[in-house]
Amino acid sequence: MLDTAIATLGLGPIAVITGAGISTDSGIPDYRGAGAPPRNPMQLDRFLASEHARRRYWAGSHLGWRTFSSTQPNAGHHAIARLEAAGLLTGVATQNVDDLHEKAGTRNVTHLHGANATVTCLDCGSRFPRQVVADRIAEQNPWITLPESVRMNPDGDVDLEGDQDFTVPACFVCGGILKPDVVFFGELVPSHVFHEADMAVRAASVVLVAGSSLAVNTAIRLLEVARRRELPVVIVNRGVTKWDRRATVRIDAGTSETLTAFADALAPAPHAS
Repeated sequence: MLDTAIATLGLGPIAVITGAGISTDSGIPDYRGAGAPPRNPMQLDRFLASEHARRRYWAGSHLGWRTFSSTQPNAGHHAIARLEAAGLLTGVATQNVDDLHEKAGTRNVTHLHGANATVTCLDCGSRFPRQVVADRIAEQNPWITLPESVRMNPDGDVDLEGDQDFTVPACFVCGGILKPDVVFFGELVPSHVFHEADMAVRAASVVLVAGSSLAVNTAIRLLEVARRRELPVVIVNRGVTKWDRRATVRIDAGTSETLTAFADALAPAPHAS
């Protein structure tokens, strides 16, 4: 099966779609993998309507981000960077809000669901680095600490109790509502972002899906583009996905070892002289 996948990926330039499963080896949990707890992610309308919801979100998001932002790319991220450096990719479309692809050296990354590294004011549109906002939160909430028993969620949030004394950060420019640049549930992926990923698929000869159950509509829309263009699809994921029956090659395995095998075969490192 591995050899078949490598042969398929060797047909031409590759568009890559990644999900939470590629980051689990970096310590970020999966949404739907085995053992994943039930999730009640923040809904956009709830965030906008409720100060209490914003307080709870920002308290948990701040604690989670401090750990989330310190994670490092794993072998799977580095393998994709090697494939890009060898000129084999048209682009990487990720459903993840971490920046582990960039940390590994990949340059052409489309964040379908946004990224945690920046924050935008919903009132005036000003944008700030997440670290600047984190520093303000720490200044306004000097009591806040990260309990050892807390579990980080895939979007960089944590579940937190007793947040009633938390001071929510406000826009530095107008005092408006701040929101991390991630796509909440109930929020649409910006059209220009999807277009960027769509163009990567259209420029490819084969699509590689790594670490995604494909339960989110955005990834399915990209695979529909591939289907209409009759492009082969290689899927690497632990557990079932919604595209298994249509995949050209399906490998039920971890992304770190499998993507490394792909890179070793398709973009081998030069031997030292």
